[in-house]
Amino acid sequence: MTMSDRMITRRYLNTEETAEILRVSPRTLERLRALGTGPKYRKPGGLRSRVLYRVEDVEAWVENAAYSSTSEYRARA
Repeated sequence: MTMSDRMITRRYLNTEETAEILRVSPRTLERLRALGTGPKYRKPGGLRSRVLYRVEDVEAWVENAAYSSTSEYRARA
């Protein structure tokens, strides 16, 4: 079982684990959070707590970004 397989079996992922699965940098996820365009996340314990992503929310975010044609990019923007 690979590291990604082990992470997928968990219900919540931290920023680094989520970034690895999405193949983006943790900094990219931080920017997406600031812009409000990334996957839903949780901060149990308030503002200073760590960020957690539910696997289901990450999967839903990826599925919502499905395109059939490059012309669809502008239509969603």
